[in-house]
Amino acid sequence: MALGVAGIAYQTIEVSLRAKPPELLAISPKGTVPVMQLPDGTMLEQSLDIMRWALAQNDPAGWLTADTEAKINHWIVLCDDTFKPLLDRYKYASRHPELTMAQHRERAMSAFIFPLENALQAIPDKASRASLADAAIFPFVRQFAAVDQKWFDTQPLPAVQAWLARWLASELFVAIMKK
Repeated sequence: MALGVAGIAYQTIEVSLRAKPPELLAISPKGTVPVMQLPDGTMLEQSLDIMRWALAQNDPAGWLTADTEAKINHWIVLCDDTFKPLLDRYKYASRHPELTMAQHRERAMSAFIFPLENALQAIPDKASRASLADAAIFPFVRQFAAVDQKWFDTQPLPAVQAWLARWLASELFVAIMKK
């Protein structure tokens, strides 16, 4: 999405991580995705690095300046270090039988979703400018909601639900997610 908002042309190559193509391993021996090779040969192997690079080239929506760097980093780190592991346990609860699926979900709610709800409710203009943090965490909140969409839709999360709906309906998301 950062490449799209920055207006940077790129080529997407879908790969099966079960059968990593030799071309991927040649440019990125660890074989993880995403990976982006820049024209000068530089490799970017983390989503956030790709996003920051793209926005450093062109940030017409002001994602880098829509909030303080500290707040942006807070949400990204909280998502990466706390929420994503909890999300994986929720999505794949059978692989983590120490807790039930509902217990994994409640941990994710307490650690990330409820704090996000509170933060979004504190924003006077709910449709205010998006930041890098919004774009970075949105895919994971989307995944969380999709595990049990009916349940998620019934939760007292009006700000998170509206925020998620805006991202899902955005022209940028619709354009980027074309099959």
